[in-house]
Amino acid sequence: MADLINRIFLTGPDLVDVLFSMALSTIVGLLISQLYRGTHRGLNYEHTFMASLVMLAPIVTLVMLFIRGDLVLSLGLIGSLSIIRFRTAVKDTRDMVFIFWVIAVGLGAGTYNWSTVLVASLFVMLVVVGLFYIRYGHTRNADFVLAVTGSADYEGEKIRDTVQEFTTDARMRSYEVEDGHWEVIYELRLKDLTSQSADALISSLKVMQGVQNVSLLAPQISLPL
Repeated sequence: MADLINRIFLTGPDLVDVLFSMALSTIVGLLISQLYRGTHRGLNYEHTFMASLVMLAPIVTLVMLFIRGDLVLSLGLIGSLSIIRFRTAVKDTRDMVFIFWVIAVGLGAGTYNWSTVLVASLFVMLVVVGLFYIRYGHTRNADFVLAVTGSADYEGEKIRDTVQEFTTDARMRSYEVEDGHWEVIYELRLKDLTSQSADALISSLKVMQGVQNVSLLAPQISLPL
């Protein structure tokens, strides 16, 4: 019985090293998932993605422990993994970066590069937090679509002057008149992204004679938050 136990638990990598690698990758994956949640922006958040980040790291570590130093086994695993098809599209390129990060952690832990995993992960975490707080990549202005409809005489010059007062760039995209009703659509860029500026623009247009409805739309998929 003792010989059987020794053969099961002492063949291959040391059991303590295996457990430490699995635990390290799981802990780092958990920290990465928490960082993802804390720095996420936009409307496409999925809580299941966080669990996937945590599980992916030890799974990759396990794969690396299996193929460690065995070329034949590595080719067999690559062939078996080729039948997997990921049918869930990555909606955000940032999600792909976090997936690649977790895979790298699993690879490092599975090859016993523990110090590299810890130091590199800490460095990447600092970079992610820094980019988040300086709002790197966020524009100070954004494009909007303004639709104004009315039923009286069209006062195009007044509407155009009012729009230009609140924008840095405004271009008329369409102007339609039908049965005494008219509609004009502008593509514009506000000088100030605050809600007060948008409210002031809408209020200034609504008080004009003949204006019935004013709509300001942000066509971006990920709205500026």
